[in-house]
Amino acid sequence: MGTEGDNVRVIAGRYRLEARIGRGGMGVVWRAADQLLGRQVAVKELCLDESLSADEGRTQRERSLREARAVAQLRHPHIIVVHDVVEDDERPYIVMELIVGGSLADRIATAGPVDAAEAARIGVDLLGALRHAHDAGVLHRDLKPANVLMEAATGRVVLTDFGIAQVAGATTLTENGAFVGSPEYTAPERMSGARTGPESDLWSLGALLCTALSGESPFRRDSLGGILHAVVVDEVRPPAQAEPLLPVVRGLLERDPDRRLGAVEAEGMLRAFRETGRTPHVGTGYTPTRRDVPTRGRVPAPSVPPAPPAGTGPSAPETPAAGPPRRHSARSMLVAAALVAAMAGAGLSAAALLMRDSGDGGDPPARSAPRGAARTTPSSAAPSTSGPALPTPTVTVTRSSGASPASRAVPEGYRLARDPGGFTLAVPEGFTREPQGERVFYLSPGSAFRLGIKIAAPRSGGPLAVMRRSAAGGPSTNPGYRDGRVTATTRGTDPAALWEFSWDGFTRTEGARHTYDLCWEQDGRMYDVWVSAPVGRVAEAKRYFDVAVDSFEPS
Repeated sequence: MGTEGDNVRVIAGRYRLEARIGRGGMGVVWRAADQLLGRQVAVKELCLDESLSADEGRTQRERSLREARAVAQLRHPHIIVVHDVVEDDERPYIVMELIVGGSLADRIATAGPVDAAEAARIGVDLLGALRHAHDAGVLHRDLKPANVLMEAATGRVVLTDFGIAQVAGATTLTENGAFVGSPEYTAPERMSGARTGPESDLWSLGALLCTALSGESPFRRDSLGGILHAVVVDEVRPPAQAEPLLPVVRGLLERDPDRRLGAVEAEGMLRAFRETGRTPHVGTGYTPTRRDVPTRGRVPAPSVPPAPPAGTGPSAPETPAAGPPRRHSARSMLVAAALVAAMAGAGLSAAALLMRDSGDGGDPPARSAPRGAARTTPSSAAPSTSGPALPTPTVTVTRSSGASPASRAVPEGYRLARDPGGFTLAVPEGFTREPQGERVFYLSPGSAFRLGIKIAAPRSGGPLAVMRRSAAGGPSTNPGYRDGRVTATTRGTDPAALWEFSWDGFTRTEGARHTYDLCWEQDGRMYDVWVSAPVGRVAEAKRYFDVAVDSFEPS
């Protein structure tokens, strides 16, 4: 039992709590004296849910102690040292080294943003800490400036507060249906409830670097719903101050976790910047793997997407006149509001609804994007929605003549859209433009047909590898995924790949759908054009697809 007197409390018969030095969502931090070894320490008193039953409270304590002991096994110069884990009066405590100095958040608040060299130093130290933790099967899950300590005497960067960390193979204290972490620094795949892995911590690091450089998270908004919308849907816009480290920041803030920049490569790029003053671009040796729990092997790094083309924005295309009012913002914010209810304990994964309703519409959710044009021959019949895989499609790719897009004949029933995203293509009359994050969609009335476009940097392995990786993730991104087939082809002399598949749609009302997706590489860029439609209307969808890819040109 703890003893108390003269405002001093001793726990576990050893640690005298002297002054409260911090407080967070997971507990109170005290400066304390270790009376056995005669040293100053920090003691974190973990908060417990008082509404739980005795059995539930006991289970919560056991889980928190088990996780704390796992973190205590970590030994790294940039991870807080955990000296002891104790229980006193049925309450768990974590005894840690005492760092004299404030957090990175304190430093930013008092002295302003740091320069690129200091941000690179902080990033290198944190990446080393994260790699060590991930190799041990521990995720942090709440990486933010407030959880990074800066030792005053040495400038040492110390990652702390693994209070909501997840140990591989364990059900954690916080995994009870409630949202945990800081939304401005939480990866989109965690928002959706789809997965949490080492890549999620790396996204958080990307947001942290932006904050360190500019003084504010790029996802800060006036409301929780706004933050969720910014993380999951809006175009990611690093601050101007991030320009020297932009390849690293953009790589870490890649929404597709399988293409996110890995810790090893990010650390190498930041070290190169510290040595040369220049940040190299990502190499081409990356082969992504899918992980739902942390692995003990080091994580390779994907390619870094470049800054979006000049002029990219949400404004309507130049031609024709604007269609019906956009529904995206209101709809997305309503779904985000539902997520707030989930975070209050409703258990609803509303962020998943936000991602699907405002993003992919049943199309490949996060892939390398496109610029260029190609054509495929229509299938002779609608694909089946079950049974064996589709036969390998025959693909013929044509290249339009040298005439400019504006001078080419547009098929009857179509219009030529000059998109502010940096491309031109023919879309059916009545389709309206709806930018959704890193993609641009043209939707039919009622959204039965969804034509999507994305532009990105080349990826390792080229279009065929990109499509195969996307197909491998098809079951996790497209409910009821089936009959998938990836075929290598070319567009003129440019490499390309066609991915075709069926799936169940996002809702029962929507019903089964079929998707055609062509990805190709041209002039140092990668382009992706896809069309999804109800399975009973694939012939019409194939015509839309052929016209779109044939007429597509970068502007």
